[in-house]
Amino acid sequence: MSEIALSISILSLVAVLGLWLGNWRVYGVGLGIGGVLFGGIIVGHFAGLSGLQLNEQTLHFIQEFGLILFVYTIGIQVGPGFFSSLRSSGLKLNGFAALLVLLGGLVAVGLHQIFDVPLPAILGVFSGAVTNTPSLGAGQQILAELGADPGMTGLMGMGYAVAYPFGICGILLTMWLIRVFFRIKIEDEAAAFEQQTSKGKESLQTINIAVRNPNMHGLMLRDIPSLDEADVICSRLKRGDALMVPRPESRIELGDLLHLVGEQHALHKVLLVLGEEVDTSLSTRGTDLRVERVVVTNEQVLGKRIRDLDIKQKYDVVISRLNRAGIELVPTSQTSLQFGDILNLVGRLEAIEAVTSVVGNVQQKLQQVQMLPVFIGVGLGVLLGSIPFYLPGFPAALKLGLAGGPLVVALILSRIGSIGKLYWFMPPSANLALRELGIVLFLAVVGFKSGAGFIDTLINGDGPAWMMYGVAITLIPLLVVGVLARHYGKLNYLTLCGLLAGSMTDPPALAFANGMHPTSGASALSYATVYPLVMFLRIISPQLLAILLWAGA
Repeated sequence: MSEIALSISILSLVAVLGLWLGNWRVYGVGLGIGGVLFGGIIVGHFAGLSGLQLNEQTLHFIQEFGLILFVYTIGIQVGPGFFSSLRSSGLKLNGFAALLVLLGGLVAVGLHQIFDVPLPAILGVFSGAVTNTPSLGAGQQILAELGADPGMTGLMGMGYAVAYPFGICGILLTMWLIRVFFRIKIEDEAAAFEQQTSKGKESLQTINIAVRNPNMHGLMLRDIPSLDEADVICSRLKRGDALMVPRPESRIELGDLLHLVGEQHALHKVLLVLGEEVDTSLSTRGTDLRVERVVVTNEQVLGKRIRDLDIKQKYDVVISRLNRAGIELVPTSQTSLQFGDILNLVGRLEAIEAVTSVVGNVQQKLQQVQMLPVFIGVGLGVLLGSIPFYLPGFPAALKLGLAGGPLVVALILSRIGSIGKLYWFMPPSANLALRELGIVLFLAVVGFKSGAGFIDTLINGDGPAWMMYGVAITLIPLLVVGVLARHYGKLNYLTLCGLLAGSMTDPPALAFANGMHPTSGASALSYATVYPLVMFLRIISPQLLAILLWAGA
């Protein structure tokens, strides 16, 4: 058997064993994908005893390529909501999350200085204590670029493996301690969250308004004060028994009924100008008008603004709503279409069918992966990660590396959506498959490389001490931020649990938090809000620590 074939066979064995271990559950908590790391350690240990050697270059390539796949697909997944998550309450949540990352770095620096822990070991413990695999990859890469011995990067893998188990359990312990300390009742927290979100919710509303203001008689829709299409869409107009699709130049008359879509505060302004709200139905049933939902899949319209398509004028069809990545938007003339946008169309059936042929609505395309943009994104990410950044006071250049570069590029590209016929939309199933494949490959190699000396380090070496350092790096930041966020930030407990899980990029912790009140959604919302920023900081922080501590070594 060739060296490459042997390497792939062994790593496949590692993946099978590790995924099997990850499915084990103790009180509902398991290692998940992290089980692959320990599967690699087990196989690596016995391979070391037997003297089995695998091709180093093959292992290095598989490890780095797996890491690139993992972080790139994460960026594509969270990118559409990344920038919007930094607004409003997201600022507070991301502030606490950033503080948690900072405290973890400070604790790691303190342990390194006080107990003289080897730099690779403390970086590995730091990554394992927060259960963040890309952090491990970034740390190993920066050590290699700083000229560290290859054995030092293996030491980092062992530190990661030692600290990882409590990293998973520590966050669950923190959630329980905060709940006991503040005497929290889950049902009360869920009710408070529902009340809070219902007050601040800005999802799109609909209203039927009868025109009663005589000053509005004879005006075109586009000339009516407060009926600004940036805030409100008029999707139907009823005059007598006739229901029609209005245009900007349509003139209204007293007694006309308008069906408006928009945010509540904007609709209230229009109501004050036009007249009064009525309960009269403006349903399309029994008329020749239809309401249909179509998906943008035609490459020809990607990046084009709605006004450039001239849908109202050409087809007498109104786009009343636009859903992008689960968020409902008011479609304006300046809105650019992206692949996967869901449009609500109001008009006659034949007109809607004509618009459908323009925007695509080919469901099969939603299940296909356009591979050209994937490799463009990966290539740009690797290039960006290789660019050195020289910061004042730093003895060495800082790089985003193979962990940070693809992540940043994916965030940007998924936010842009498309360039010409290229689009960065990726079906969730395909994204998950590539992401899981990437992390399995990375952890399999890391675990295998660490396995030879792991047992000896754990029993006869510094393993127990490293484990305690990991406990400190896990618990201290979580408890400090948890208490501050609850006491001073007045965060809802379920929101707080999602914040802590997201700050540790820990899906098992999110599953535990969701299980407290499955119908709330508070934990998942805060998890998704902080996850992108935290992932970026987790990748950058070991590089900063390595450069600073390497200079002082």
